[in-house]
Amino acid sequence: MRIVDIREIVVPIKSNIRNAYIDFSQMTVSALAVITDVVRDGTPVAGYGFNSNGRYAPSGLLRDRFIPRLKAADPQSLLDGTGNNLDPFKIWTVLMRNEKPGGHGERSVAVGVIDMAIWDAVAKIAGVPLYRLLADRFRGGVADPKVFVYAAGGYYYPEKGPSALQEEMQRYLDMGYSVVKIKIGGASLAEDLNRIEAVLKILKRGDQLAVDANGRFDLQTAIAYAHALEPYKLRWYEEAGDPLDYELQAKLADHYQNPMATGENLFSVQDARNLIRYAGMRSDRDVLQFDCALSYGLVEYLRILDMLKENGWSASRCIPHGGHQLSLHIAAGLGLGGNESYPGIFQPFGGFADDTPIENSYVTLSGAPGIGFESKKELFRLLKTLSDN
Repeated sequence: MRIVDIREIVVPIKSNIRNAYIDFSQMTVSALAVITDVVRDGTPVAGYGFNSNGRYAPSGLLRDRFIPRLKAADPQSLLDGTGNNLDPFKIWTVLMRNEKPGGHGERSVAVGVIDMAIWDAVAKIAGVPLYRLLADRFRGGVADPKVFVYAAGGYYYPEKGPSALQEEMQRYLDMGYSVVKIKIGGASLAEDLNRIEAVLKILKRGDQLAVDANGRFDLQTAIAYAHALEPYKLRWYEEAGDPLDYELQAKLADHYQNPMATGENLFSVQDARNLIRYAGMRSDRDVLQFDCALSYGLVEYLRILDMLKENGWSASRCIPHGGHQLSLHIAAGLGLGGNESYPGIFQPFGGFADDTPIENSYVTLSGAPGIGFESKKELFRLLKTLSDN
């Protein structure tokens, strides 16, 4: 077997929303198809991938370096030991050939896009959902029957106040989510507390709400928010400072005893290791949000999980950023603590399969082969344009 073609397009996901750091008025995503010569049900198998929101489409890197590099490789060098399927680890090595260590940046996003498509193709060729393939290969066949998910939203919208925020959160509750997340740091502390209290009025407990500062705060501001947030006993306080400011995170831990979360903007096993070593993260309560689609893909994510285990962390402390179906499969197949969800924004990429029921913030995965993009109608309509002749 062999890869026949690799095709990429740029898709806008622009919106008038903003968080504490950026707006999404110009946001784009790379969508990609890896087309193989393996035929299932009369159609060549194609694996699909895209990058998570929050990073722009890495088209230049894909088209100038990584796609040509993969196309130029000996097809036999990309196969697993059976010769009947692709080997994601060999492909990752080909993609990273002649790349210097460090300086991960957008390079990790480009590799993650291809890696997602490769794993989708591998599972489809094997005829199993990706979570089952992962459980069989890496977890002794044990897959979690359902996965915790929370609804991420609560962005700052022009001319929308606390009542509109309540209405948005109520929609998520009506969908079946019991845990939600909102943004902080894009307004004054007093205004943010008003927004938090407005949402808490429609929830039963504080731990049904998480808040996310998107790395906006200096240490003094982060501590001020920590003291104000502590009494609410929230689910977690997310990314208070710059993601690479491990000292800030470590000092903040002295002022906030409830769970904190970070990691969505760390893109390699080396950065993840430094977070564990130097940021004062607490393995009994804090949440790690590494997103495989932004951080060199699932191949690198498996290395991160190995590193965490060596340092006494459970995979259950990982709840990835991104809200995409790949992380949902990883959570079920590798025993993560859950997955983010974007049920109302970043469409058609946000959310899960159209027929996925959400009950008390848990979802059950389908048995469709691969990642299951075909079960998300609007997304698959877009992705299929890449693989159609």
